[in-house]
Amino acid sequence: MRLGEPAKMQAAINITPLVDVVLVLLIIFMVMVPHMQKAPELDLPDTAKPGEQGGDEKGRIMISVDEAGGWWIDDKKVALEQFGDKLRETAAAVEKPRIVLRGASNLNFYEVRQAMIAIEQAGFQGVGLAARRSTTAVAQKD
Repeated sequence: MRLGEPAKMQAAINITPLVDVVLVLLIIFMVMVPHMQKAPELDLPDTAKPGEQGGDEKGRIMISVDEAGGWWIDDKKVALEQFGDKLRETAAAVEKPRIVLRGASNLNFYEVRQAMIAIEQAGFQGVGLAARRSTTAVAQKD
């Protein structure tokens, strides 16, 4: 090599750092997705045989009634007087809306039934009810 002569550059792509970054991001998203629900945190009632859960969340509108009797549409608290209008407004933005009702486990059935009546009066038929699988009921059955 002579002085003043540029050295030959060898271009090689090192993908190891890229793979490391992508795997870390994948792990972060896998941990965070279950915490990214569109409804307030509730203590759901237990049941031995909950219905088919999961599936496609596309079109799902989550109605929640919390311990204090507050009503929520997805993650927004709604006044009872505006519930029907807000529900129709939310459903208009969704293709094939499906209504799922979540009630806190310490609510009276009357409060949950009032929510079902309000959903029906807003023009929606068929409401799914959310529950949590009971570990004690499964253990007693076995």
